[in-house]
Amino acid sequence: MTDELELPANLVDAAAQDLHERRRDWVTRLPGIVAALAERWDLSVGAPFQPGGQTAWVAPARDAAGRDLVLKAGWTSEESRDEAAGLRLWAGRGTVMVHADQVDGDTSALLLEHARPGAELGRSLPEEEQDAVVAGLLRRLWVQPPAGHEFRPLAQMCEQWAQEHEEDPRRTLDPGVTRAGLELWRSLPGTAPHEVLLLTDLHAGNVLSAGREPWLVIDPKPYLGDPAYDPVQHLLNCPGRLQADPAGLADRMAGLCEVDAERCRLWLFARCVVESPWWAELAPVASTLARVVQP
Repeated sequence: MTDELELPANLVDAAAQDLHERRRDWVTRLPGIVAALAERWDLSVGAPFQPGGQTAWVAPARDAAGRDLVLKAGWTSEESRDEAAGLRLWAGRGTVMVHADQVDGDTSALLLEHARPGAELGRSLPEEEQDAVVAGLLRRLWVQPPAGHEFRPLAQMCEQWAQEHEEDPRRTLDPGVTRAGLELWRSLPGTAPHEVLLLTDLHAGNVLSAGREPWLVIDPKPYLGDPAYDPVQHLLNCPGRLQADPAGLADRMAGLCEVDAERCRLWLFARCVVESPWWAELAPVASTLARVVQP
């Protein structure tokens, strides 16, 4: 799309398939966006990490003081809106630190700590060992935000996803399974025994090896809600074990995370239903769970 700035392969592919013309236009404007951010924060910026993510241009950078940093220029989205606020609240305890942030229209920019050596957890340890690392990070990061915070409730995200599911023509699940999953998806947030600040997108690809701590989290998408929901993203990123024994995998992670196993199974079932139109591999998982969970 442009010869003036190297683009991450995953961002190029996602933009090419995106139906939103504004986001495709944003990718073509990235050279100017990155140049303006480099000038604003007095940075020398390297080539982006490859293959990268689907919604952001992310690259190593150094500031005038020689600090080893990462520049993240992302497409502004609802899910990632509170990334900087969450990272500031966690203050580097289990996450990368944020040094500066800026939202300018359709661009959300972050200047972050550079986790080195930066190897992904998913490429470093067997899945069973990844479970323990992810669970340990979640338990540390489930905190109560201060009074007056502006973090959104998990129920808000659930309602948005439910509406997107209902508008999607690719639904293939049994109508009864779909109805039960959607009802759970909408009702579970309101029955949480307590609420904490969630990451909602923690999986082994968003955990990097580091020197300051063994592992640091990147790319959180904070919401306030039921801690039993938060292990679900990691479960979805373990497709072999998920297909083989979804309830058993949910029970294992619930035990490691010290959350209610039944609620974790229900959340997994509901999310598999909601995402099944655009993530076809989750439909058989939802059907399997429908036979063992008790909505």
